[in-house]
Amino acid sequence: MVVVHLPPKAESMRAGLPTPNSTHSYWHRDPSKTLLNHHTTPDLPATADVVVVGSGISGTFAARELVAGGRGVVMLEAREACWGATGRNGGHCQPGIWDNTTTIAEFELGTFSLIKDLVAAHDIPCDWQVVGGVHAIYSQEVLDAAEKQIRRLQKHGSLKDKAVLIKDRDELARRHVPEALGAIYQPNAAKLWPYKLVAWVLETLLGESDAAEFNLQTNTPVTRLERRGESWVVHTSRGEIQTREVLLAANGYTSYLLPGLTDVIVPVRGQICALEPPRDSIQLPHSYVWTDNASDQYLIHRGLDDTQVGAGGDRSLILGGERFATPEGEEGIFADDALNPLISAALHHGLNHAIKLRPNGEPEEPALRAAYEWTGIMGYSRDGHPWVGRVPGVFLGDEVLDAGDPADGLWMSAAFTGHGMPVAPRCGIAVAQMMLGKEGVDLPAGWSPSKERVAGARLMELPRTLEELLKALPSEE
Repeated sequence: MVVVHLPPKAESMRAGLPTPNSTHSYWHRDPSKTLLNHHTTPDLPATADVVVVGSGISGTFAARELVAGGRGVVMLEAREACWGATGRNGGHCQPGIWDNTTTIAEFELGTFSLIKDLVAAHDIPCDWQVVGGVHAIYSQEVLDAAEKQIRRLQKHGSLKDKAVLIKDRDELARRHVPEALGAIYQPNAAKLWPYKLVAWVLETLLGESDAAEFNLQTNTPVTRLERRGESWVVHTSRGEIQTREVLLAANGYTSYLLPGLTDVIVPVRGQICALEPPRDSIQLPHSYVWTDNASDQYLIHRGLDDTQVGAGGDRSLILGGERFATPEGEEGIFADDALNPLISAALHHGLNHAIKLRPNGEPEEPALRAAYEWTGIMGYSRDGHPWVGRVPGVFLGDEVLDAGDPADGLWMSAAFTGHGMPVAPRCGIAVAQMMLGKEGVDLPAGWSPSKERVAGARLMELPRTLEELLKALPSEE
C-alpha cells in the first residue's frame, strides 16, 4: 500500500498531466490485452478529422458516435486506455432521482436505459446487474429534506415511482440499514465493471474500423494545443497531429489544456477500496449510498454471480467516499499515485454502523481489511453541472489565442462531479452529435460552456458541509 503525507492546500486548482504511475485499481486487475500499450499505427498520423483527448466513458461514447457519423477519429490517452476516473470509480450506475431536478433526473434515466439496452443487445461482459439503490439516511435534517423531495416528485408522473421513501423499521432492517432513520429506494440502480464496458466499446471500434476510421494511441499525453490557421495542432510527447476539430474529454484534467477553467472545473481526488467481507457475511441485495458532511459514501457488493472474476469468485465490498476525513476534501489534487492515510482509516472503519453485513444480530467487525485500495481524479464543477459543447476561446488563455479570437472546432465534455456513469456517456454522444451537425440528445439547460457561465461559477463554492449540500437540492417545481 502506498501512503503519503497530506499535501498542502493548492494555491491554484489547475490540473497537471496524469501521473505516469498510479495506484492499482481493482477494475484494472484484468486489463484488455488488446488495449494495453495500444498504438493502432506505430507512429501518430500527421492529420485527423477529429482528435479526441481522453478514453474514459464520455470520450469513448463520443468516438463511437463520431465514427458512426463518418468522421475519422484519433483518440489520444495519456496512460493506458480507460485508466482515469472511469477505470477507478465505485462500480455504480445510478441516476439521481430524488436529489435532482426533473429534467436532469430524466436525462440520467435515459443514460441508464442506454447502457442497460447496449449491454443486453451485445451481451457485453461487464457484470451489469440492476440491483436497486438504497440511500440510507442517518440524520434528521437529511430525512426532513428527503421527505420534501419525495413530495416534489409526486407531482411528476414519470418520476413518482422512481424513488420511494422507507421509514418502517422492519423494512429498513430487511434492506440491511437497521440503524438508519429512513432510506430512499431507487429501483433504477446497477452495479457493473466499468472498465470492461468501456474496453468492449473500444475493442469493438478497433475491430470494426480501419486506422483511418479509428486510431487509438495510448501512453500519449497531450501537452498543449496550438491554433494554426484554420486548424488545431495537438502537441503530444510523441509528436503532433493537425486537425480541424478537437474534443477534450479529460474531465478532472481539463484545466491543464483549458487554463481559463482553472478553479471552475476542480480536480478532486477520490479514494476507494475493495474490502474483504467479514466471515459469514450476507450477500447484500442492493447498492448503497449515504451522506456524511458533504461527502457521499457509496458501496456495492461483488458476488458469485459476477462472472468477470476468474476461478473461485470474489465477494469484495467496493466502498468509496470519506474524502472529508481530511480538511480540504482532496480538492485541487490531480495525482492518483498515492493514498491518503486518513481516508484509508475512515473507509476501513466505514461500514461498522452503516450497513448490516452479518446475520442474526451478530456484531459487526469494527474494521475490514482492504485487498485493493486506489485513488482517481474526478472533475468537480463549481456550479454543479457538466460542461458540454463548443469551447469559447477565452477558456484557452492568451498563450493559445489572442483575446477575442474564436475557438472554432474545439469542443468539450467534462466536469461530472463524481457522478459520471449516468451522465457522461450521453454527454459524449450529445457533443459528438453537435460536431456532426445532427439533432439527437437534448442536454439539460445550463450545461453549455460560456464566458458568462464561468463568471457565475467563480462566485460559487463546492459544498463542504451537510447544510451546504442540502441547500443545493431542488426547490419546488
